[in-house]
Amino acid sequence: MSVDTANHVITDVKAYHADKKDNQYLQDATKRLKRRLKNQGLLWTTLLADAGYSSGENYAFLEMENIISYIPPHGTYKGGPEGFTFCKEENYWICPMGKKVTFRKTKMVTNSLQNHYLTKRSDCKNCPIKKKCLGKSHEKRIAITVYVEQYKRNNKRVKSKFGRYMKGKRQSTVEPVFGTLTQFMGLRKINTIGIAQANKVMHMSATAYNLKKLMKFMNKTAETMTNQAIVLFHSLKKCIGLIRVDLST
Repeated sequence: MSVDTANHVITDVKAYHADKKDNQYLQDATKRLKRRLKNQGLLWTTLLADAGYSSGENYAFLEMENIISYIPPHGTYKGGPEGFTFCKEENYWICPMGKKVTFRKTKMVTNSLQNHYLTKRSDCKNCPIKKKCLGKSHEKRIAITVYVEQYKRNNKRVKSKFGRYMKGKRQSTVEPVFGTLTQFMGLRKINTIGIAQANKVMHMSATAYNLKKLMKFMNKTAETMTNQAIVLFHSLKKCIGLIRVDLST
């Protein structure tokens, strides 16, 4: 589900199968929502989400879509092993004892594209910190996402003062709407069979929620217009009175 931060209107909702993680559905939802907003003449520039939607693939995708992300990194991302230094130009790591951990291959691991680095066994054979560094392995192995730079840019935004403000904005926007849907709009439990039927229930609940928002907006607009009309009436009445005074003089 996506919600706009200005008026808490639900802009997208869809049910997915539970066989994948949340972050594997972010790109599909983003494409669908961006297309809908574009058709309405609206420009989408910023996306806020919780750590469940964090992945290097998503950060890279959002950058290509020119959308600024504020998504906290998940707990498994460390940015590299402690005490090791990365040499970006030649693509290798330096261990605390000065040995190279060289690049070997790039491969997909649990839906995440990673770079893999290894040391030579001879480099680690008589190392004084071998047991602490390697455990039961014979060489140092480093597996890290290929999207390190995208992680760094996103994390820098998240940790900034504005990023902390955006975190509060997200928590005060999506969570209350989700709570309203589950507590008052029939989404506490979906008693249907099949993903298509579940989507119908979710869309009906979101439609009912948005209609209530629209009714409140229309009432406020009508009240504002009435107040403006009253102010205008008194202003005109005052002006007419001044004209009469001028005519009498």
